[in-house]
Order: sequence, then C-alpha cells, then structure tokens
Amino acid sequence: MFKKIFKIENVYAHCDVPCGLYDPQQALMAANTVRVMVKQLKDIESDPEYKDHKDDLKFKNYIVRRITTKENHAELCKREVLILWTDYFKDDDLKTVPDLHEQIWKTVKLASYNKQNVDSEKAEELYKQVEVIKDIFDKVVEARKK
Repeated sequence: MFKKIFKIENVYAHCDVPCGLYDPQQALMAANTVRVMVKQLKDIESDPEYKDHKDDLKFKNYIVRRITTKENHAELCKREVLILWTDYFKDDDLKTVPDLHEQIWKTVKLASYNKQNVDSEKAEELYKQVEVIKDIFDKVVEARKK
C-alpha cells in the first residue's frame, strides 16, 4: 500500500546504485584481452630466442605481465557475465532464452579455465561464448521492448 500511495517503482542495476546500465561489452573486451594475451604468450613460447632469454629479468617481467593481465581479464569477464546473470536477467527472460542458465554456466567455466591455463583454443572459445551472451542480451532487450 505504501508503494501505491507514494508511487514507488522498483529499479534494477548492476550495482547498488540504481543506474540501470547493463552492457556485455566489458565482458567481450575482457575476453578479447584474454585471447590476445594467450596469443602473445604462445608467440613467445615458439620464439627460438626464448631459450636465450628465459633467465633474463626483463623477459620474466614481460611474461608475468601478460599472465597477470590474462588472469585479471578472465576474472573481469567472469564477473561481468555473472552481474548480467544475477542482476539483469529475470525469470521471464527464460521464456525468450530457455538455455540462459546453461549458457552463463558455460561462459563462467571457460573464464575460470582461462585464468588457470594458457590455451589458444579455449581463449577463442571464451570469446565466442561471450559473443553468445551478448546475442542473448540483445535478444532479451528486444523482447522486453514488446
């Protein structure tokens, strides 16, 4: 009754401030960063000069920075997808996307895998899976307009 008297409406957002801004683009950028860091690490691994520089502190720093960036962005990707899942998507969206939970689960599992490993195929798979989440998001946005 209190809501009716004061015309209070529910609002939803990705944080505790009700800005209502949701966008899978940050997750997509993070997944792309994972993909690029894995490629750079794989390129280093196949470089014949690798053996000559493996004990060089500058070289170690180069490697560690890419691993750290890969892991941080895989975590960011995971967090952004989970924010969409827990805060943006609603029960009614399952009518539009019946396999929503499965797609989210697959994406966050891939993000976790990419934090722990340097695997070109899985990095590419993560990027493509986040594209699936973006497509789902776009589909839900359109369905909610109707």
